Amino acid sequence: MLTGKHLIAGHWRDGEHTFKSSPAEGSAHEFAIGTPVEVELAAEAAEAAFASYGYTSRAQRAAFLDRIADEIDARGDEITEIGSQETGLPQARLIGERARTVGQLRLFARHIEAGDYLDRRHDAALPDRQPLPRPDLRLMQRPVGPVAVFGASNFPLAFSVAGGDTASALAAGCPVVVKSHSAHPGTGEIVAQAIDAARRALELHPGVFAFIQGGNREAGQALVQQPLIKAVGFTGSLAGGRALFDLSTRRPEPIPFFGELGSVNPMFLLPQALAVRGAGIAKGWAASLTMGAGQFCTNPGIAILIDGSESDAFIDTTKQALATVAPQTMLTDGMADAYRAGVVRMEGATGVEEILGKVCEQRQAAPYLFVTSGREWLESAELGEEVFGPLGLVVRAADFDEMLKIAHALQGQLTCTLHLDPADAPQARQLLPVLERKAGRLLANGFPTGVEVSDAMVHGGPYPASTNFGATSVGTMAIRRFLRPVCYQNMPAELLPADIGADV
Repeated sequence: MLTGKHLIAGHWRDGEHTFKSSPAEGSAHEFAIGTPVEVELAAEAAEAAFASYGYTSRAQRAAFLDRIADEIDARGDEITEIGSQETGLPQARLIGERARTVGQLRLFARHIEAGDYLDRRHDAALPDRQPLPRPDLRLMQRPVGPVAVFGASNFPLAFSVAGGDTASALAAGCPVVVKSHSAHPGTGEIVAQAIDAARRALELHPGVFAFIQGGNREAGQALVQQPLIKAVGFTGSLAGGRALFDLSTRRPEPIPFFGELGSVNPMFLLPQALAVRGAGIAKGWAASLTMGAGQFCTNPGIAILIDGSESDAFIDTTKQALATVAPQTMLTDGMADAYRAGVVRMEGATGVEEILGKVCEQRQAAPYLFVTSGREWLESAELGEEVFGPLGLVVRAADFDEMLKIAHALQGQLTCTLHLDPADAPQARQLLPVLERKAGRLLANGFPTGVEVSDAMVHGGPYPASTNFGATSVGTMAIRRFLRPVCYQNMPAELLPADIGADV
């Protein structure tokens, strides 16, 4: 049952003002608006909780993550129902996203139980070394303290209240203060209820998790500036993320801001692959481009190929495939408005031809396809900017040299993809060193939508894809964002943390 309240220090708390949700279908609900007052209380409770939670065992934290997963699954039908109403997403998508969310929690539980993520190192003392003895040195990773997490608009579960950022921080030993996204406040609250139920069942400090509803930007700004917050996890727009990133770095004590901001995820179609498999690649691109109304951060918005008859056939096949895709409901009215604005921007760009377009009304998004030349793309920075939705741009390079120039000109990306056959290997070898510097994940003969939650996954990249190119927001390495190395020199064994005691 929804309360419409914030969860702070184990208590559900009213707000002075409220906002009304804007569901795609069904009834709207009233929710408390988050303010700096709630941020202050939540941060103080999180700091108090760190004194105990930061020193729990790996087994205790793994049990917490597992119990959260159990509590979310126990509320599965309720989450699916309100999530579908608020976002317009199909129930099957939400069920799948819930499975990914609880699977991630359980994966992280097993990962921290193994202990490898602690990166434990030991340089034994060398008292007889000349000219100077060496002290006993032990290193391990320790949690940074309370972490702020911003729920994402496009993933109401996997990147939201109990998503990757929250799971990573809790696994590391960091209390979490979540600012929920106002696009799905009811979904967020039910998940928060699940986390609180898990906390209560295991008798953890009530400050270990706080949930603050959205409603305006004031709470988010206060959260990244709150002195007790030691790191931030964010998934959202480039403009919003950059503003919060700037605030976090201008604090008297700057803190790391792990923001995933935007990406066009370019695909490079090399000549032999285009000639042999162009139609199949076109159909696959159309499916990936329109999946979930194009509201995935790995949506492959740009296809780059060398001009010629094969490129004509690729464009025609893509157009036919996209023409069969019906308009889809976007997650929010604001996203739909932004998508229409992106379409208008593309329609007005010099040297861009519209191949396919349909009128988009209210929260509906229909696919668009545009084509431009490599020269025009290189001369217009705005053609490389993300349009969040099912919009594709084909860039016709004059030759491979121009394709290589396009690769060099790319901004940071989450992914870059090569479509190649064996005969394309020489050109792929020239592109690969360039693309390695542009993206966190490189694909061959695939599509980037569908991010595996695993040990080897990297979901991040150079700016503006993310604000920290050395981090990932998906996969077990994401836990490392909320840890820092501590070295213990000549520390008595009885004072060492259990994870790095004398027998380690």
